[in-house]
Amino acid sequence: MPVENVGLVDTDGMVYERAAGATEWRLHAERLVDDGRRARLSIADIELPDGVRFEQYVIRAPSAAMVAVLDAQQRLLLMRRHRFVFDRWVWELPGGYVDDGEQPAECAVREVEEETGWRPEAVEPLLSFQPWVGMADAENLLFLARRAELTGTPVDANEAEQVEWIPLDEARDLVSRGEIVGAGTVIAVLELVARSARGEL
Repeated sequence: MPVENVGLVDTDGMVYERAAGATEWRLHAERLVDDGRRARLSIADIELPDGVRFEQYVIRAPSAAMVAVLDAQQRLLLMRRHRFVFDRWVWELPGGYVDDGEQPAECAVREVEEETGWRPEAVEPLLSFQPWVGMADAENLLFLARRAELTGTPVDANEAEQVEWIPLDEARDLVSRGEIVGAGTVIAVLELVARSARGEL
């Protein structure tokens, strides 16, 4: 069976050939340390391509769904909240973990209404990403909603101190000033600003 080669280009334009899979890290075993409701912590026994072997903590979390809700004026629905882990107040998209048996789109709509009091009329997939690929499997699913209906005050009193519709350009400034730091919200804002610039929103 022929070995597939992959070309790697350096800054001088030189091309080097490596067999496909030659740089793959090998997982020998994984032992559980703690299994909580929102995260599973384990220690993985890893072997590098050069034969070096070591152990590393691994976090596995349920998928999370977040929604970028835009109105007709291209304002983004954001909430200001406190994150105790690094003790800061930040702006974020509404979202949360997908429950067992729940469809991600259903979770997305539910979370927006619970956390902001606005219910999206429909959501569409925007993109997905992994925020911490070196140590965690924590799939994040971003959705886009173009309309929402105000249904009342948020039912989840533990999430947002403030809910606002913020113009996309101002949201981009919040990213630059470090007032938006969560990976999902940063990615969504930058993606929406880029789409808006291309006339795709």
